[in-house]
Amino acid sequence: MTQRVELATVLDRLAVDGLITDYAVAVDDGDWEAYRELFTPDGRADYRSAGGIEGEARTVAVWLAENLGVFPMRQHLIVNRRVRFGILERDTGDTARVQADYVNPMGFPGSDGTSAPPDLVCGGRYAFGLLRTDEGWRLREVVVHEKWRRAPAGTGAAVTG
Repeated sequence: MTQRVELATVLDRLAVDGLITDYAVAVDDGDWEAYRELFTPDGRADYRSAGGIEGEARTVAVWLAENLGVFPMRQHLIVNRRVRFGILERDTGDTARVQADYVNPMGFPGSDGTSAPPDLVCGGRYAFGLLRTDEGWRLREVVVHEKWRRAPAGTGAAVTG
């Protein structure tokens, strides 16, 4: 590899890492417009393994806004990011696949209306598909593979294995 190629790869890795961080912040802050802007026009998200829906990112953003609003405290911790770059066979754009583990504590409102300590904690692995666009790297696909969930008794949040 030449130094120029190595530098380009480092810059791409930083941009991809920033996009994944922007994804977590948008979901945690409930910034659904920012969430939608992270995706390509045909971008999709699949939250079915966590009890959610699969579909076009704009539709999923509406669902997330409705369902995550009950948790005033949300914090995605996305770690162990494995990035692989590729080139589309039919296109000149670059692609990336990211596999990353997550832990996501969420809290129901406290009795005084403020955020309580985490009531629901889940974890698993994300599979992100990215595409380099004229606007920079964007999400083409997000798939959640929830592996476990811990919830207090009586909340209706099923515990998964």
